[in-house]
Amino acid sequence: MQASNENYFERLSKINVSQHIEHKGDFAYLSWPFAVAQLRLADPQATWETKRFDGLPYCKTETGYFVEVAVSVHGITLSQIHPVLDSRNRPILSPTSFDINTSLARCLVKAIALHGLGLY
Repeated sequence: MQASNENYFERLSKINVSQHIEHKGDFAYLSWPFAVAQLRLADPQATWETKRFDGLPYCKTETGYFVEVAVSVHGITLSQIHPVLDSRNRPILSPTSFDINTSLARCLVKAIALHGLGLY
């Protein structure tokens, strides 16, 4: 567990993630396995949860599909909502299970970033 005077956000935000960036098309992404590993090194009790909407891991709206992931670190829970997007970052109107899974991984990394990792 962290010392009471240590700021976990500050520690996570100082991690250089440059070597773990993946490029797809015009976009750069932080590797989700790296993000999860760094999160668990910072707090072995860290958890995350895929939010459910009527039992489903996505929410369908008139403007597209969305996923939400909540990440808890040192007792602080922050959540991120992410649209289901294609490789050009455009909404997918009829996503597959793979599209949903990919968006959940991106959403997880963004929720971890709310705790500092990837903001270096």
